Amino acid sequence: MPLQIRDAAAADAGAINDIYNHYVTHSTSTYQLDPDDLDSRWRWLAGHGSRHPVTVCECDGEILGWASLSPFRPREAFALSVENSVYVRHDRQRRGVGRALMVDLIARARALGYHTIVAGVSADQEPSLIMHRELGFLEVARLREVGRKFDRWLDLTYLQLML
Repeated sequence: MPLQIRDAAAADAGAINDIYNHYVTHSTSTYQLDPDDLDSRWRWLAGHGSRHPVTVCECDGEILGWASLSPFRPREAFALSVENSVYVRHDRQRRGVGRALMVDLIARARALGYHTIVAGVSADQEPSLIMHRELGFLEVARLREVGRKFDRWLDLTYLQLML
């Protein structure tokens, strides 16, 4: 069955949370150290509105991944800049899910009139870095040893796509 991308609904919060929490406990894809509970995920989802969409990718009724646009910074001058997140279920990677979510997210950002998308990616997450670069993102900064997880220091790479 083909991949379908749609706006996330409150009923998707559990699947979104499960996908994200896997990376919290097993990966440097996020620098969060403790898993989110479902109430936190519902609040997070409710906090995203039409200007900052959350989407899910599903196939045959099964959620395979999710993506979101979030404010880049809280100050008013940053209003036309957003940060993206994209997470694919750990057992469904390398099947085009992340790319499909990102292509859709970029189109949504353009339609919403944003000027740029910023991605913060752990420098050791080569597949994510490659995907972003293939979609036109350029590396604009690398912050050395700004995160610490699994008893090691991590570099953070910032990539940017001008819309």
